[in-house]
Amino acid sequence: MKRRDVIKKGLIGAGSVAAAATISAPAIASDRIEISMVSTWPRDFPGLGTGAQRFAQRLSDMTDGRITVKYFAAGERVGAFDVFDEVASGNAQMYHGADYYFTGKHPGFGYFTAVPFGLTASEFTAWMRFAGGQELYDKLSADFGLKGITCGNTGVQMGGWFRKEMRSAADFKGLKMRMPGLGGSVLAKLGASPVSLPGGQIYENLISGAIDATEWVGPWNDEIMKFYEAAKFYYYPGYHEPGAALSVQMNKKWWDGLSKADQTIIEAAAAMETDVMFAEFNAKNGAALERLVNQQGVKLRNFSDDTYDAFGEAAEEVFEDVQDHSPLAKEIHDSMVKARKEIGGWNNISDSAYVQQRNRVLGL
Repeated sequence: MKRRDVIKKGLIGAGSVAAAATISAPAIASDRIEISMVSTWPRDFPGLGTGAQRFAQRLSDMTDGRITVKYFAAGERVGAFDVFDEVASGNAQMYHGADYYFTGKHPGFGYFTAVPFGLTASEFTAWMRFAGGQELYDKLSADFGLKGITCGNTGVQMGGWFRKEMRSAADFKGLKMRMPGLGGSVLAKLGASPVSLPGGQIYENLISGAIDATEWVGPWNDEIMKFYEAAKFYYYPGYHEPGAALSVQMNKKWWDGLSKADQTIIEAAAAMETDVMFAEFNAKNGAALERLVNQQGVKLRNFSDDTYDAFGEAAEEVFEDVQDHSPLAKEIHDSMVKARKEIGGWNNISDSAYVQQRNRVLGL
C-alpha cells in the first residue's frame, strides 16, 4: 500500500509539473501577418513621420514579431497624396496620414483630422470614443473600402508663417498660402489662394516664392523645417487645426479578415501612439518657440480679434457648403457641433478656466 501511495504521489507530482509547464508556456499564434504600410510623411520626420514609424514598430513589439510592418515613407512606394487609393485598392494594407488631405474624396474626412473652429485634442478624443465620432468615421470610411482609427494628435497648431504682418483679413486677399482641408477653404472665402502641398515640398516652395505663406504644425516641427529662413512673422493661434488628429486607414476587407484579438492589438497600438505623440509635441513646442524667437529672430504675433471674426464668418460659409454635399456630411457636421457644445462647454469651465486662472496668479 505504501508502495502504491508513493507511485500515485509521484504520478500526481509529475502531472502537476507537466500542467505547470503547459500553463506557463507562452501562447504562440500560428498565423503571421505581414503589413505594407504607406505614409504621407517623409522618412524619419520628427513627430509625424517618427510617430508613424513608432506605431509600425510597436505592432511588431506587441506581438513578438508575429506582426511585421514594412513601412514606406512618402515617395518611397507612392506619393504622399496617393496613399488613400493605394490602400482602398488593396495594394497596401494600411496608411498613416492626415485624412483632411482627402476632402476631395468626401468633405467629411476633414472632420477626422481637424476643421476650423473645431475640437481640441481632448475634445476630439472624447467625441471619437464616447459621442458618436468613431461610428461616423466607420460609416464614411466604409464607403471607400476603408476602416480608420485615430493614431496621433499634434494638439493646437500655429496660424502660420508670413513674409509680412497680417493686420486684417483683407491682407489675405491674393495670398498664396499652403493650407489643406477645410481651413484652406476658409482662406479661399477671404480671397486667398490655398495650396495643398505635402510636408516634404513646403520649404522649397516657400523659399522660391511659389507660395507666399504656409502653415505646418507648431514650433518643434516648424523649426526643423526652417521656415524662418523665408518668413519671419509667426502667427497664432491657428483657427484651422485646434487639435489635428492623425489616422491609420486600413483596407476594410483586410481588416474584416483579422481576428478580434489582432484588431484589438492594432487599436491598442494606435491609441498608445495618439497619447505618446500628443505628449511629445506638448513637451517640445515650448523650448522650440523660445529658440525661434531668441535665436532666429522670429516675430511672434497673434491674429487680431477682427481677423479671427472674419475667419469665423468664412468658416460658417464653408460649413454650409459641406452640409449641402450629402446627408452623411451633414450628419458628421451636426455630430461635431453637438460635441463642441457639450464637451467644449465643460472644457470651458474646467481645463480652460483653470489654466487662465493659474497663469494669471503665477504671471505666466
